[in-house]
Amino acid sequence: MPGIKKLKKIKKNQIVKVKKNKLSPNLKPLVGAIDLGGTKIASALFSLTGRPLFRSRVPVAPDGGLAVLDEVISLYYQLEAEAGKLRGQLRAVGLCVPGVVNPATGLVWAPNIPGWKDFQLLKHLKRNIACPVSVVSDRTACVLGETWKGAARNKKNVIFLAVGTGIGAGLMAEGVVIHGEGDLAGAVGWLALNREYKAGYAETGCFEWEASGGALARKARELLARNPYLLPRPEKAQPAADEVEIICEAARQERVEALELVREIQDYLAMGLANLVSTFNPEVVVLGGGLFKSPDLFFEPLREKFKRWAQPLAARSVKLVLSALGQEAALYGCARSAWLEIEALGGQD
Repeated sequence: MPGIKKLKKIKKNQIVKVKKNKLSPNLKPLVGAIDLGGTKIASALFSLTGRPLFRSRVPVAPDGGLAVLDEVISLYYQLEAEAGKLRGQLRAVGLCVPGVVNPATGLVWAPNIPGWKDFQLLKHLKRNIACPVSVVSDRTACVLGETWKGAARNKKNVIFLAVGTGIGAGLMAEGVVIHGEGDLAGAVGWLALNREYKAGYAETGCFEWEASGGALARKARELLARNPYLLPRPEKAQPAADEVEIICEAARQERVEALELVREIQDYLAMGLANLVSTFNPEVVVLGGGLFKSPDLFFEPLREKFKRWAQPLAARSVKLVLSALGQEAALYGCARSAWLEIEALGGQD
C-alpha cells in the first residue's frame, strides 16, 4: 500500500452542484472505491474485471465532520484525475463508512467520526461528485468484496463475520445483501449469549463484549494484572509484546490461565457463529478481522466447536473460510457497489 499522500485542498464544504459527466465510448470504464475507516481512508481505481489500477491512503482528519467530507471529495477528484491518466473514465464511486447508512434518508451514523451522527453524507456527495455514487456500511462492503473477488466468489448465501476491535456481520441471502430497517442487520455484536447480564453489555452487546478482539485485549490486561509473569522471563532482553501477544503465546505453551481465557473466547465465538449459521443457513461464512490473525487459536478450533451448538444440517453444509482479501475486502466491496449502482441505472450515469 502506498504511503500517505498529501491531497490538494478544496474549498471547505464545497456546495456548488457539479455537472454530471457524459459517457465517452473511447474511454475505458472505471470505478472508484473509497473505504472510510476510523483512522484511515483507502481509495482505489478498479477495472470492470475487478483489477485495482491505482491506490492511495490518507489519515482521517481528526476534526471529523466537514473536514472528513472534504477528504472524501478530494479523493474523488484524485481518482478522477488518475482515471484520465489511464485513458479511462470514472463511471461511479462506491464509498463505505464505519457505521450505519439509512437507505431511506441517506443519513450516516458513524460514531467513531466526530460530527457524523445523522450526517447528510449522500446529499453532500451528490452535490460534489460528477458521477453516480453508492454509500454502504463497511459490513456490506466486506460481504460484497468477498463474494465478488474473495473467498466466497460467486456464492449467493454468505455471511462475512468481522471480529476485530468489535464484531459485525455482512449478510447476503440469494445474492441480495440484507440491510434491515435502518441498515442495522448484521449488528451481531448484540447477540445475547449469556443469561447473566453484565454492565458492559449495554455499551457493545454481549457477543462483542465477550468475544471480540477488544474483549480479548481487556481480559488479557486483567489476567496479566493478576499474574504478570504468566510467561517465563527471557534470558535476553526482547522487544515488549502487547497483552494479546503474551496471552496467545502463553496459551500455545499450555499455560493454564491463558488457555482458559482463549477457550472462553473460542466458546463465545462458537455460540455466536452457531446462531448465525442456524438462522441464515449460509453456503459460506467468511471470517475476517484482527482476531483471526492467530488462526491456530481462533479459527481451527472454531471449525469444530460451533457444530455443537448449530442446527446439524446447516452446520454440515456450511463452509468456514478465512478472508481472502484481508484488509482490502471493504475496498473491493466499494468497487462492487459502484458497478452495481451503474447496473441499477441501466448502465448510464
